[in-house]
Amino acid sequence: MPDTRLDGSNVLVTGGAGNIGAAISRAFAAQGARVAVHYLAQDPPAPDDTEWAHVTPTAGAAEALARELGNGSFAVSADLSRPEAAGELVATVVDRLGSIDVLVNNAAHCETPDDVDTLTYASLERHYRVNAFAPAVLISEVARLRRGEAPLSVVNITTDAARAFPGQTGYGTSKAALEAVTRSTALDLAPRGIRVNAVAPGPVQTGWMGDDLAAEVTALVPLGRLGEPADIADAVVYLASHQARWITGQVLQVAGGHAL
Repeated sequence: MPDTRLDGSNVLVTGGAGNIGAAISRAFAAQGARVAVHYLAQDPPAPDDTEWAHVTPTAGAAEALARELGNGSFAVSADLSRPEAAGELVATVVDRLGSIDVLVNNAAHCETPDDVDTLTYASLERHYRVNAFAPAVLISEVARLRRGEAPLSVVNITTDAARAFPGQTGYGTSKAALEAVTRSTALDLAPRGIRVNAVAPGPVQTGWMGDDLAAEVTALVPLGRLGEPADIADAVVYLASHQARWITGQVLQVAGGHAL
């Protein structure tokens, strides 16, 4: 990718230590950026009859990734389901790096079951706290620090399940809310030169699909293969880069044609 102008930039990637997040962190580091690799130190126990469907990398994995990235990158923990966590996370990163030039809202909560028959207020709240509330507050916190300074770029990670996905009511609708946040904040922040976009991944193989399910899902992808974390990471770097300087408020579906 020519002339991204990301060399020397400071990037905060939430959920930056595992699978897609780790690929995003590596992609920015390859452009010469310093990366604050956010991770969740420990998931709380799941309620009865509920399972967490997301992966929570260990502190050791996050710290090992930060060492691999080098160039002043570091791991930082925060529980984004806490109302105060977004502000605390931003303060910690700015104290360490001096500024945040790129914010990638990648951290997500996903649980099963998540269909309309099992829906509860608590399950909706768990999804929305991490998938919509925290990213919105992070954008606000970072934007307030950028008044009169160089432009900021924000990239939110949503999902093509935000369009419609049976059995993922809380997850899908909370990500749809994040897409609405993307458009709203893009309009509010455009006069300051701050761009806000989103990437909506399709089915990405991160180890959660067995052979039979992978074959079934692949048949639904027009380009004929499952996504890889690097497919998403490259799109995120593009939207954050100088090449995308006149793009804001967009949701870029990176899904091989799935769910068009």
